[in-house]
Amino acid sequence: MFKFLFGAKADAPVVKQETQRETVERAQRELNEILATLTPKPRITVYPEEGTFTIDLPEQMPDEAKALPAPEKAAEAK
Repeated sequence: MFKFLFGAKADAPVVKQETQRETVERAQRELNEILATLTPKPRITVYPEEGTFTIDLPEQMPDEAKALPAPEKAAEAK
């Protein structure tokens, strides 16, 4: 009766649930895209026993070089 006021309720879109394999493959693809753009390249250490890895990033990333210094560093300089 009130469809003309409130409109027809459309069914909610179906969201495909990502499998674990798809999640890992997507994360690896995204990480590789990011790491490929970095100069210098970060050191990556793999720990096979734990199934983990670490990425040693430089102290200052290229995009951070353009940013203003962090507030705590500015306060220490005074």
